[in-house]
Amino acid sequence: MSINSTEVEWGRCKASEIAQLAQRNAIAIIPIGATEQHGPHLAVQVDYRLATEISLCTAKLLSENYPAVVLPTIPFGMSEHHVMLNGTISIDYTTMSHLLNSVCISLVRAGFQRIFILNGHGGNDHGISLFVGEFTAKHRIPLCYATYWSVAKAEIADILDEQSELLHACEAETSMMLAVSPDLVDQQLLPQIKGGFVPGLSAIPSADPGIYRWRELSSVSGNGVVGQSFAATAEKGEKLIEAISQRLASALLNERLWIEPI
Repeated sequence: MSINSTEVEWGRCKASEIAQLAQRNAIAIIPIGATEQHGPHLAVQVDYRLATEISLCTAKLLSENYPAVVLPTIPFGMSEHHVMLNGTISIDYTTMSHLLNSVCISLVRAGFQRIFILNGHGGNDHGISLFVGEFTAKHRIPLCYATYWSVAKAEIADILDEQSELLHACEAETSMMLAVSPDLVDQQLLPQIKGGFVPGLSAIPSADPGIYRWRELSSVSGNGVVGQSFAATAEKGEKLIEAISQRLASALLNERLWIEPI
């Protein structure tokens, strides 16, 4: 992966360096994930760890052309649907929106005008979307967000063998964890790990795919896996992280994203 060595971690920068980044109109990336079960073979840090890795890789790619900095990752998300499967810390919308609001306000006060929330947990999607609308209307800042697998759908599909998209504790997430932290993957269990996938917003066989119904993940998957984890490899994981980060960096370099009227 050919990326430069420019420092992009907020926590490793001095206050004066952060001030200089704000003066250069840098893109500030806020990673948010979740702490929740990821089947019998993965540690509970998957969502926030991958949000972190992809944010850092994206920022390094961006910094070849445009300044960027990555804030410390928010490790908790809206994970109520995972609680029954253990290992999960869930926060509600009010908590998440207040936390994001405080972080974004702090960035604005520090002089940042280009703020991007990088989401790594599907359960956060609707909440972050609602927050972005509320914050933008109030503060008139072009706040942007994306869930990384929504931006890089085509790239992800091209790399996977047994799935057409990223699911949960699946071929994609397991591959990326094998690339970044193989010690957190039970590789002896891996050949046996698979989980059913029923398409549609309710994940109910024969139900109209456009109808949403909230369900606990334990009702959808007994082992907490949705997807074909057995097909995961570290090589796929490296390709996924690079392809997703390249796609995100390209998207964030689009000037119109930041200057079009609110």
